[in-house]
Amino acid sequence: MARACVQLGRHLVTASYVSEEIRGLDEQARAAGITILMECGLDPGLDHMSAMRLLADIRGRGGQLTAFNSYCGGLLAPSAEGDNPWKYKFTWNPRNVVLAGQSTAKYLEAGRLRFIPYQQLFARTQTIVVPGVGEFEGYANRDSLSYRAPYGLHDVPTMLRGTLRRPGYCAAWHALVRLGLTDDSVHLGNPADLPWSELIEAYLPTAMPGQALPTRVAAYLGLAPEGPEMQHLAWLELFTARPVGLPDATPAQLLEQLLTEKWALQPTDHDMIVMQHLLEFTLDGQAHVATSSLVVVGDDTVHTAMAKTVGLPVAMAVRRLAQGQLTQRGVIIPTLPELYEPILAELAQDYGIQFMEEEQALPRQQLIS
Repeated sequence: MARACVQLGRHLVTASYVSEEIRGLDEQARAAGITILMECGLDPGLDHMSAMRLLADIRGRGGQLTAFNSYCGGLLAPSAEGDNPWKYKFTWNPRNVVLAGQSTAKYLEAGRLRFIPYQQLFARTQTIVVPGVGEFEGYANRDSLSYRAPYGLHDVPTMLRGTLRRPGYCAAWHALVRLGLTDDSVHLGNPADLPWSELIEAYLPTAMPGQALPTRVAAYLGLAPEGPEMQHLAWLELFTARPVGLPDATPAQLLEQLLTEKWALQPTDHDMIVMQHLLEFTLDGQAHVATSSLVVVGDDTVHTAMAKTVGLPVAMAVRRLAQGQLTQRGVIIPTLPELYEPILAELAQDYGIQFMEEEQALPRQQLIS
């Protein structure tokens, strides 16, 4: 589509990530006099806009950034969590959720490169507290360093971008990873009526007579049989005769099939978007921490928080482009003041989608990184 837009001299606006293929069209787009605006939804999108506004304010006062940490999650509003121990349902592409993080995460911590392999990603989390909605777990995204250049943070010692989930989610998902159920590389040759209990059984060492399947799974994973991780797995009906539902599928496809039903939004459910930036900087020799938080609750299962926070920024950018108010050409993301300032202002004024910002001075030894 982007190539067609270049050929026909038409602008393109999307919430999708900038791929290497798209980035390679920059010079052609400039020559064609068009704008290819990418990453203009929620995450990526509003994260860029709100971070750039905060960074511009800090830099405008002479501040020197020492740490940039940013997290976002598409979750359930507390009223919709019910008895679901995962406290999560799908408001985005289920396949992307099932395959999340399947490459080594890379970030900076105190000037050192840090790596987390996929097998350990969900076992190494940070606790994030967001005013009004409580505690979350944050795990690292794939490549936190890719935004150093767009954000002008080449020399920042600490930089991490991550995803938010409610406490308990990551430990239970780590159990699914260790069982092999997120593997998308091999087709099992299974029948559609294979019971989930038999699939789980196939991943375990030789059965021990007289021991129930959940007990052996807990022993295999080193978990307490009645612990929260096992309760999460049992809620998914992994130890029952429920059929997997797809023939000759990968484990990840079978898990996606199961979760699409178990994690479906119900008519009375409301989703919730949570985003938070945590920035450390020094100003006049004093250490500071700035926090910018966004919480948006969906109206219903159609006008979800996810739909609003992805769709509205894209629509506002399209309107500005159509009215000639965005003059930058080539492949860009919304890190330009001429984009993020009016879009953030309109979201706050007309839709109540507004970041709450706080700042406090701290002794240097109390910095969060």
